Amino acid sequence: MTDAIPHLTLNDGQHLPQIGFGTWPLDDAQAQTAVQAALACGYRLIDTAARYGNEAGVGRGIAASGVARSQVRLTSKLRGSEHGFDSTLRAFDATLAALGTDYLDLYLIHWPLPMRDLYVDTWRAFVRLREEGRIRSIGVSNFQPAHIDRLLSETGVLPAVNQIELHPDFTQAALRAWHARQGIVIECWSPLGRGEVLKDATVARIARKHGRSPAQILLRWHVQHGLVAIPKSQDPERMRQNLAVFDFALDAEDIAALALLDGEHRQGGDPDTNDER
Repeated sequence: MTDAIPHLTLNDGQHLPQIGFGTWPLDDAQAQTAVQAALACGYRLIDTAARYGNEAGVGRGIAASGVARSQVRLTSKLRGSEHGFDSTLRAFDATLAALGTDYLDLYLIHWPLPMRDLYVDTWRAFVRLREEGRIRSIGVSNFQPAHIDRLLSETGVLPAVNQIELHPDFTQAALRAWHARQGIVIECWSPLGRGEVLKDATVARIARKHGRSPAQILLRWHVQHGLVAIPKSQDPERMRQNLAVFDFALDAEDIAALALLDGEHRQGGDPDTNDER
């Protein structure tokens, strides 16, 4: 299964599998079990965050899996309360200690928090950590173009990844086009729309047509749009199903039907106003 997962090349030359494994809102014990199972199923991209409170469990799951650390693309995120240059460096050390590793493949600023106006200083710390070889790739999460433009103008360094809410009911078409022009890969949290889109009659019809589950249809939609998706499941059978999306394709009729689902329904926070710390 691992060999079947296509990878996207980032603007820094690194790469990410198009389907990864998300761990929110698992606790440490749940994360350890789920990550170990996910790696056994063939996942090689694991996503966590300091704010999730499960980094230790994720690290234990990787260690117990028998999969070499070098084969895992491990991502974590800086929590909002740690914005700032020095506090970012301290928080990064704590994240590595919790995960039981000496480097990250991808580190993201979890939210821009423009009201605090510290994300540029935070980004400078990210750049330093990458230059030191402690992070392979640096990116952001929930950032808008204005936030990213400011990072570039003040540091000269463009994020490799922006992790945002994106699914067929919230396609963010204009934002996707902007990222494509900038060469920034989009990684999608809540790719299944927190389960709501799975219930849609159009999705069910397309799933019957292809002999697939509704989740597989939605994840295939992400793959064909050149996105990275990080679904979460604690069920090993569903984990396997979520990876089994590379041996079929949605046709033009399917894509057109799914496009009609877009109600621009954001389920998470607004990047311009959210103050999650």
